[in-house]
Amino acid sequence: RRGAAPRSASPALAHAPPARRASDLPAGGDDGTGAEAGAAALRFDNGFGGLTAAGDYEVRVRGDRVPPAPWANVVANARGGFVVTERGGGFTWAENSFFYRLTPWHNDPVSDPAGEALYLRDEESGETWSATPAPVRRDAPYTVRHGAGWTSFAHEHAGIATRLTLSMAGGDPVKVSRLRVANRGGTARRVALVAYAEWTLGVLREHTQHQVRTELDAARGAVFARNFFDPQFAGQVAFCALSEPLAGHTGDRCEFLGRNGTLAAPAGMRGEALSGRHGAGMDPCAALRCVLELAPGEAREVVVLLGAAEGEDEARRLVDAYRDPARARSAAARSVDGWAERLSVITVRTPEPAFDAMLNRWALYQALSCRMWARSALYQSSGAYGFRDQLQDVMAFVHAEPALAREHLVRAAARQFVEGDVQHWWHPHSGRGVRTRFSDDLAWLPYVADHYVRVTGDASLLDERVPFLAMRPLEPHEHEVYDLPAVSAEVGSVYEHCLRALRKACTAGAHGLPLIGTGDWNDGMNRVGVEGRGESVWLAWFLADTLRRFAVHAAERGEDAAAAELRAAADRYAAAVEAHGWDGAWYRRAYFDDGAPLGSAGSGECRIDSIAQSWSVISAAGHPERRAAAMRSLEEHLVRDDERLLLLLAPPFDTTPRDPGYIKGYLPGVRENGAQYTHAALWAVLATALSGDGDRAFELFQMINPLTRARTPAEVDTYRVEPYVVAADVYTAAGQVGRGGWTWYTGSASWMYRVGLEAILGFDRRGDRLAIRPCVPGGWGEFSLEYRFGRSVYAITVHDPAGVRRRGAEVRVDGRVQASAEIPLADDGARREVEVRPLPVR
Repeated sequence: RRGAAPRSASPALAHAPPARRASDLPAGGDDGTGAEAGAAALRFDNGFGGLTAAGDYEVRVRGDRVPPAPWANVVANARGGFVVTERGGGFTWAENSFFYRLTPWHNDPVSDPAGEALYLRDEESGETWSATPAPVRRDAPYTVRHGAGWTSFAHEHAGIATRLTLSMAGGDPVKVSRLRVANRGGTARRVALVAYAEWTLGVLREHTQHQVRTELDAARGAVFARNFFDPQFAGQVAFCALSEPLAGHTGDRCEFLGRNGTLAAPAGMRGEALSGRHGAGMDPCAALRCVLELAPGEAREVVVLLGAAEGEDEARRLVDAYRDPARARSAAARSVDGWAERLSVITVRTPEPAFDAMLNRWALYQALSCRMWARSALYQSSGAYGFRDQLQDVMAFVHAEPALAREHLVRAAARQFVEGDVQHWWHPHSGRGVRTRFSDDLAWLPYVADHYVRVTGDASLLDERVPFLAMRPLEPHEHEVYDLPAVSAEVGSVYEHCLRALRKACTAGAHGLPLIGTGDWNDGMNRVGVEGRGESVWLAWFLADTLRRFAVHAAERGEDAAAAELRAAADRYAAAVEAHGWDGAWYRRAYFDDGAPLGSAGSGECRIDSIAQSWSVISAAGHPERRAAAMRSLEEHLVRDDERLLLLLAPPFDTTPRDPGYIKGYLPGVRENGAQYTHAALWAVLATALSGDGDRAFELFQMINPLTRARTPAEVDTYRVEPYVVAADVYTAAGQVGRGGWTWYTGSASWMYRVGLEAILGFDRRGDRLAIRPCVPGGWGEFSLEYRFGRSVYAITVHDPAGVRRRGAEVRVDGRVQASAEIPLADDGARREVEVRPLPVR
C-alpha cells in the first residue's frame, strides 16, 4: 500500500455534532454521503481523511494513494453484517461471522483484496471501472465515508457519477448496496452494471467452493446458493439479488474472471454475454448484469442485496422486502435512525473536540457494532463470545442499550458449569466452546452484574432463572478442552450463578494469593501457574473489589452469612497482597509455580506490570500510601510521554529462562509483550482519574485517543491504522514505535467510553439518581452533556468542574437548588435544564 504526498492538516472545529438521523439527511436522493459536497473542510484532516461536520469519517483516495493500512468500517446488526475498507475490501456474513461467511474473509491488510464488487462499463467506449477504488484501480479520486451503520463511495468517470451506499436492512441479515448512477453529460449514455460476489458459505472459500450449489430465481433477479455439506447451516439459503431486469448472469467464477483472470480485469466485463450457468461442481460466484439507459441529467438507483435466510421461502421474502429501491432506502433509514437513537442517549460537549468525537460516536459504535454484534473485523474473525470479553463490553451499554446488557448477562450465566467455572469462549449457534483453567473468567459475571444493577436499579436481573452446563471435568494433564457441553437439569438464579462463580474463584496458594491457573486477564501468561501453584497479584485486587461489591447484593437479599463470607475473603486477599505482593516501590504481578516473583525489581524482564498498579487503585483495596507510590512507579517506568505510549509491562520478555507463556512468542514490544496494550492502558487512565489528577488523566486519555495519534501525514505514516477507532495495541518494538496493531475488534473501545464518560466527566448514575463528579483538566471553564432518560431529556451544564471536584456540587434543576448533589431522574417526557456548580465558599 502506497500513498502520495498528502495535504497538510487543518485545525479542528469547536465541538463534535450530535448523531445523524435519516430525517436530517439532505433531500433529493442524497443519503448524507456527501457526494455532492466536493472537498469540504474536515476536522482533524491528516492528509488522507478526517471527520466531517456530521461526525462521519471521510477518506479521500486516488489510485495508489491510499492510507498505509486499510481504514475499515464494521457494520452489523444482531444477525449479520459486513466489513468494508476504503478500497472496497472486506467481507459479508449472516448469523455467524466465522462459520457462515457469505463472501471470503482474507485477513490480508497489505493487498486488501475484495470478494465483492460492483462493476460499471460504458457500452460505447468499452471502458470498465468499479464503484469502489478496488478491484479496478484507477488514477481518479474516490470519496469514501464511514458512518455509524453505513459506508459510502462517491466517484465520477467520464461524466457518469456514482454514489454507492452500503448498510444493513434493519435487523435482518441482509446487506443493502444502493448505487445511484447519474449521467452528468449532455448525451444519452448506456451503462452496464455487474454485481459480483464470491460465495463462501462457510469458513474458508478454499474449503467450500466445491460444496456450493447455485440456482437462479429469474422472477426476482436473484441467485440462491446453498452449502448442504455444513450440518449447522445447511438450511440457510444465501442470495444475491439485483433490482433491475437481468441482462445476463452466471454462477461460474471461472467464466466471469476468465482463465487466469483477475478481479481487476475480469473477462465478464468485456461485453460478451454471460452464459447463465448455475448449479454444482463449479467455482461458485454470483454475477448479475443489467444495462441502464440514461438520458442527459438522468439518475437511476440500483439495489444489490446480499444476505441469507433459513429456507427458500424466507429468502424470497427478504428479497421481495428489500429489492425495491424505495424499500431499500427505507430500510437504510431505519438503520441510520437506530444508530442515531442509541448514540444520542448521551451527548457530551467539552473544550476538546477529539474527546467528544470518541464519546459521542466512535467508541460506543465500535463496542456495539463490532465487538458485540459482529465479533469480527479485518484482523481477527471469531464469531464467538468470549466470557470475559463481551461481559466487559456490555458495561458500556447500560445507558444506551440496557436491555442488551441484561440479555447478555443472562446469556453468559447460561455458559457456567455446575462446578462454577465457565466456558472461556463459545460459539452461540452450537454452544461449543472451551473449558479452561483460566482464573478470572468466572469472576466477571458478578462484577458486571453488580455494575448493571447499580447503574440501572434493575435488581430483578439477579432473580432471573438460568440453567447450568454439564460436562466432564478437565483431566489433571489437560489445560483446556473444546467440546459441546449439555444443558443440565440444575437451574439457579443469576444471583446464585454469581455466588457460585465467586466461591469457585476464591482459591489460595502459598502466599494466600489466588491461583493464576493457565492465565488470568493476561491470556499470554498461560504458563506462569501451569502446574497449579502459581499465584496472581492482579487477580487478588480484582477479586477483592468484586467480592466487596457483590457482598452488598447478598446483604440486600438478607443473606448476611454470605455477605460476611465475601467480605472476609476480600480482606484476606488485600492482606495477602500487602504481605507478599509489595516489591518496595510497586506491586508485583504474580508468582511462578516455583515461587519466583514476576514483576519484581529483581526480574530481568517484566520488572513492572501496569495492571497490578492500576487495580490497587481501581479496587480501592491497596494501602493508600503504597498505591500512590505504585502509580508513581507506573508513570516512571511505563509511560513514555515523548512517544505518547502507556506500556503494559517493561522490559518485554525476550531471553529470560523462565517461560511465562505464549506472551514470549510475540516480538519484544508487540501486543502484550511490552507494547501499549490499550485495554490495560485505559485502566491506568482510570486509576489516575480515581487518584484525583484530572490534568494527567485527561492527558493520558488523549495519548490513547486515536484521533490524536494520526494528526499529520507523518503521524499517519507511523500509526498507519484507522484514526477513528481504538487499536488493541500500539507497538514499542524497535523500528516500529507508535505503529498501531489490530483495530476494531478490541475490548478497549468499551473501556474508553466508560473511562471518558464516568471517570473523567464523572457521569455517575445510580438508578433514578445522577451525580456529576468530574475529574477534568483544571483549565476547563465548563462542559455540558445532554442525557436522555427514557422520554425525558436532561441538559446539564457543569460550571468550573475543577471547583466542583474540590468543593462539591450545588445542583439546580430548572433554576431550583436541589437538597443534595444528585440530580433526580424522572421518565415523564419533560426537558430539564440542569446546572452544576461548585458549592459556595462559606
